[in-house]
Amino acid sequence: MEDKGRYLSKDSERNSYVTQEHDTSSRKVDRDEGSNEDSNKLWEKIQQQKTKHKRHTKSMTWNQKNNKQEARISQGSIQGRKVGTKMPDVHILVNDFVNQLKKRKIEGSQASAKQTAELLRSVISQQRLPQTNQATALINAVRAVGEKLIAANPVELAVGNIARRVLHIIREEDLSLATAAIAGLELSAVSDDEDDVDRDDYPVLSAAAVAAAARSTLRPPSLQTLLEDTPITAAIPHTSSSGGDSEGKSRSIDKSSRGRKLKHDVIEAVNELIQDISTCYEQIAEQAVEHIHQNEVILTLGSSKTVLEFLCAAKEKKRSFKVFVAEGAPRYQGHLLAKELAARGLQTTVITDSAVFAMISRVNMVIVGAHAVMANGGVIAPVGLNMVALAAQRHAVPFVVLAGSHKLCPLYPHNPEVLLNELRSPSELLDFGEFSDCMDSASGGGSLHVVNPTFDYVPPKLVSLFITDTGGHNPSYMYRLIADYYSADDLVVKRRPATGV
Repeated sequence: MEDKGRYLSKDSERNSYVTQEHDTSSRKVDRDEGSNEDSNKLWEKIQQQKTKHKRHTKSMTWNQKNNKQEARISQGSIQGRKVGTKMPDVHILVNDFVNQLKKRKIEGSQASAKQTAELLRSVISQQRLPQTNQATALINAVRAVGEKLIAANPVELAVGNIARRVLHIIREEDLSLATAAIAGLELSAVSDDEDDVDRDDYPVLSAAAVAAAARSTLRPPSLQTLLEDTPITAAIPHTSSSGGDSEGKSRSIDKSSRGRKLKHDVIEAVNELIQDISTCYEQIAEQAVEHIHQNEVILTLGSSKTVLEFLCAAKEKKRSFKVFVAEGAPRYQGHLLAKELAARGLQTTVITDSAVFAMISRVNMVIVGAHAVMANGGVIAPVGLNMVALAAQRHAVPFVVLAGSHKLCPLYPHNPEVLLNELRSPSELLDFGEFSDCMDSASGGGSLHVVNPTFDYVPPKLVSLFITDTGGHNPSYMYRLIADYYSADDLVVKRRPATGV
């Protein structure tokens, strides 16, 4: 009985041990299943975080692309607008600028030129280009705006100059892209000739095709141009219809990318033009030491920031000289220039305009600014400068004109498109209350007329030297310098009527 009880106790212990092991194994299984569930949940969370991270990075890259595009577009906008803000309509910008020009709220060649370039940059950046003839679309858009701006204030020749400069930039950039494309076609033709044995079955690029490709970038395609373009398309073998479709898609992509490249290059060139306009004073002033020497006497008339910076730059180089400033009646802008020169430590003497001929014998050089420089070397300058130029010629005194490149006008003074002068208000000369009786022609007596012109014309024979931001030039060389900045097709900024083929 004792043995039987002993065996029963052992069996019960064994059963309890088995039960404990079963419970332990079941707990392990439950724990493993729980751990598997936890790991699955953790894996799902990781995947969700990866998905969110991908979306976040994708959105960040998309935002970066948008920010880059907005920053690039903002470079083509007028100053004062922030990146990311909605760009105003280009027609509103043009109308506002036209109104400012009409009301004469923008004075000075530099301010007019800079704001015109910024406006045309906005026009180019917002212009949507077609698949073909992108340069023609840009030229027509700039011409349309330039025509309005010139008509608003024809006397401000810097506005027309900048419009023509931008047109020339578009032509130059498009020609460079066409040249690069033709060079790429020639290189691909050479590589295909080396790799393909059956290359002789297809015609090579002819000189007529190359010329047609260069001409087609600057004008709408005609029937002759399309016929001349045939060897270019025939030089590329077509393997299958699917290959032709993919090739057509690649061509459309190339055209759109070429349009974006053209717009980008034009905007970059216009940015450089704006930078040149902004820094023309400094570039001209750097040449002051070469022309102004110790103990000289300089004569000037009116007020010009270019002349001010030029004289002050010579003063900073430890050159000691005196300045005679003619007051520049009737606006007396010379008083402002004399005050600025005296404030910067220059020995300044103010004289009347009528005393120029009496004082010119003591002068070593005449340095003046200009409103515009014409293609023949003539100068549109503030009224009274022609008298100063005649006095300088009579006494053999050098007559030097300071002008930035934005003042170089490709037109001639006898051109009917050029308005060289305008009349200002008679109130600058006479008081209406004092001379009202004389100005009344209905009274039966003699009438009094008051003429107050703004500018003078100085012929090129009276000018000794031009100093621009590119250096010093003789009047006879100005036409060659102007030819580098302008195209002959853009001398008259007017939209040409569309002619059918």
